[in-house]
Amino acid sequence: MMERLAWLARTVEEAIEPNVEICDPHHHLWEFPSNRYLVEEFLADAGGGHRVTRTVHVECHQKYRTEGPTALRPVGETEFVDHCTSALQGATAKPQIAAGIVGFADLCLGHAVREVLEAHLAASKRFRGVRHASAWDASDQIRKAHTDPPAGLLGRAEFRAGVGCLSDLGLTFDAWLYHTQIPEAVGLARAFPELTVVLDHAGGPLGIGPYAGRRDEIFTVWRRAMAVLAGCPNVVVKIGGLAMTMSGFGWHKRDAPPGSIELADSMRPYFTACLELFGAGRCMFESNFPVEQASCSYTVLWNAFKRLARDCSPTERAALFSSTATRVYRLEGPVP
Repeated sequence: MMERLAWLARTVEEAIEPNVEICDPHHHLWEFPSNRYLVEEFLADAGGGHRVTRTVHVECHQKYRTEGPTALRPVGETEFVDHCTSALQGATAKPQIAAGIVGFADLCLGHAVREVLEAHLAASKRFRGVRHASAWDASDQIRKAHTDPPAGLLGRAEFRAGVGCLSDLGLTFDAWLYHTQIPEAVGLARAFPELTVVLDHAGGPLGIGPYAGRRDEIFTVWRRAMAVLAGCPNVVVKIGGLAMTMSGFGWHKRDAPPGSIELADSMRPYFTACLELFGAGRCMFESNFPVEQASCSYTVLWNAFKRLARDCSPTERAALFSSTATRVYRLEGPVP
């Protein structure tokens, strides 16, 4: 971890446009033997000069209960996040970390998942929805999501029965998948028009394994699929995730991280497509930290986003940086 921080320190920038309000709708808190990223670490990253006012914590298989029914054990993550961030809520907290919480529940439980969802809601008044990652690819060079999903998960009858419980309770569904699976998200969104589907990481365009060296071709496939998905008015998109190693830019292999100009130039085709297809009111920038730390620092990443949005109107910029996320995740209360 210290080596990674030393590497990130080779490319340092001051935060540009520091008064822009940011709601970061996607980050994680975790504690692994060799990788600790909890409130202290996030505050250090968010303290680089950008005005981060609220965040949304997204599940990452942390602090599950070790006793009791297996189906209810993921509620431990919501309990953990609620506890460790409770002091960081309210008008004086800067930022309000985990103002919204997206947890995990096994949607393949079908109708029985309602008990799990109700337990999450009881564990935290900030619980807003579920991510049941479905990222899967036929190539053994592409890592599956941490949930070890089977192929075609979003179309399975038992999974959709579970999604129906989400919809009934007014909760959101975060979809983490690869670009080849975007048509599955279309099917899910059409089947549940009252459900808000949040597409994580710009739909996961791949650039490694069998997709390496085919960026223009993959972009065409990705954009075509995203255009169909945009026809589902209940879908919103998180613009980010492109600094993950699976995107294939290879920044993590360099002697120094990229700066925000290079990041913005590389992300621009994806940003432009999302903005054209979905509109700013259905798009939100996300940090996906600390995962994106493989390629860049928090300050540099948000500088890149600000460069991308420079030609947008004030209303569009507000949506991209804050208001879309605040609306989708129902983050009430005064801005710190």
